[in-house]
Amino acid sequence: MSNMNDMIGLRAPCTKTYRELEFEFEPASGTLWGFMNQRGNACFNLGILKEIGDHDQALTANGGRVEFAGDLHPVNWYVAASRVPKVFNLGGDLALFLLLIKARDRDALAHYARLCIDNVHARISNYGCPTVTTISLVQGDALGGGFETALSSDLVVAEESAQMGLPEILFNLFPGMGAYSLLARRIGMRDAERLILSGRLLSAAKLHEMGVVDVLAKDGQGEAAVRDWIAANAKRRNGLQGVLRARQQVFPVTREELDAVADTWVDCALRLEDRDLRMMSRVVRAQVRRLEEGDITDIAAEALSAVA
Repeated sequence: MSNMNDMIGLRAPCTKTYRELEFEFEPASGTLWGFMNQRGNACFNLGILKEIGDHDQALTANGGRVEFAGDLHPVNWYVAASRVPKVFNLGGDLALFLLLIKARDRDALAHYARLCIDNVHARISNYGCPTVTTISLVQGDALGGGFETALSSDLVVAEESAQMGLPEILFNLFPGMGAYSLLARRIGMRDAERLILSGRLLSAAKLHEMGVVDVLAKDGQGEAAVRDWIAANAKRRNGLQGVLRARQQVFPVTREELDAVADTWVDCALRLEDRDLRMMSRVVRAQVRRLEEGDITDIAAEALSAVA
């Protein structure tokens, strides 16, 4: 095994590479950094869902260890982040939704929902490894499924300019891959419903005030804020993880609950009318236009303004 003293302060890519994901590991702290880095629309398309699933299934199979520098190393902290400028993730693949809804393909919609739930529940349950603590680092817009992914971690860190929201209600749908379950456990049922039904983008500062965001960081200081939080909690990591597991035991988010809500989402999606699908199509066109222009800054606000 490599000399750990030689790795102090080192952060380097993990052994396996992916098309839309980048993984780096800091052996000194046991921190795994997972970055979404999509070249096209920064949404949860089938490709990135599969890559996330493949990586995280290997993490589970290896007992919470990751391959790095020719060896398997234990992961203490697993950070989910993005390298797409100003975007964490824009959520579900709306172009795919449109095709499947118009084709009345319930099985394919349900399959997509299950892939999302597979990844969200794996993170909620810490990959079956009680010694892995999960952290979301949001440095840009997180919409719909992107917001759900951020919420699925033990800790949510967000930079001040980040915005998060659940716009599905704007085209007469709702977020069905964990938003209700996760928000209700953080801020209560009524506030969760208000947020879901508003369709609004909220600032990281407002979400921090509400108790949705745990750590608010200055712009450009998100990674430093994560490292500082890890350093501050490293000596009490065992007790911290015990508290986080107790949280899960007292307020469990079960796979059965997530599957049931996802089934409701599929039923709701198949009831959308032409007017609703036109609204969804306008969001897709707004996203495509921004991408074709080579400018993904403010893509979330641009897309939402299409249905405002």
